[in-house]
Amino acid sequence: MPVNNLDGNNCSEKICIQGKKVFDACMKQTTLQQITVNVSDVNPPNPAVPLRFVSCKSTTTVGSVENLVVERLSERPKYGRVEADIVVPVEVTYIDANNVEGSGTGTVTVPVDVVMYLPEPSIIPYRIEASVSAVSPEGQYSQTQEIDGVTYYIFVINCCVTAILKVTMDVELIVPSYGYAVIPPCQEYTEEVCSGYFELPLYPGGRTNPTNN
Repeated sequence: MPVNNLDGNNCSEKICIQGKKVFDACMKQTTLQQITVNVSDVNPPNPAVPLRFVSCKSTTTVGSVENLVVERLSERPKYGRVEADIVVPVEVTYIDANNVEGSGTGTVTVPVDVVMYLPEPSIIPYRIEASVSAVSPEGQYSQTQEIDGVTYYIFVINCCVTAILKVTMDVELIVPSYGYAVIPPCQEYTEEVCSGYFELPLYPGGRTNPTNN
């Protein structure tokens, strides 16, 4: 709620806030067919193979941006070509040969090659970030393989992936302020065990003086 009315805008003051500014963003939704997922850190350990695939889904909404290459376009100076691999952490759930359910972790990689708006050069650099979500409705166990002393249970899956690529920068912004937010009190949860009972009439029919009728 504003404490003053400056210039008739219901704005009390201007304040400086720290935040993340998104200069550009785009979304890519794709279906990855027959991709390989190397699953490790299984729980419980040492499952009996072969494994039966149950499901696969992302474990976080933050993806890793790897192998990033950004090249400004000479014909569009404010834009650039952004090439990268977006790595999505996933969890694979399975049932082993002894009918014991287990799970392990792996990654799914989504390549992107897009054109995005890039801010002008500055002391504070911009970043390329990714928000992700992935789910796999079908897949199958392929084999078990040991790589550099780590045992991997390899699955081949079809995966539906959504990736949002963003150009961001941590900045300080001057914004109009309407004052501090008013936080309402919490509403305590109570079980209304007498709900409906207290609404009943004291006597049947609700008539309090039948002798007057």
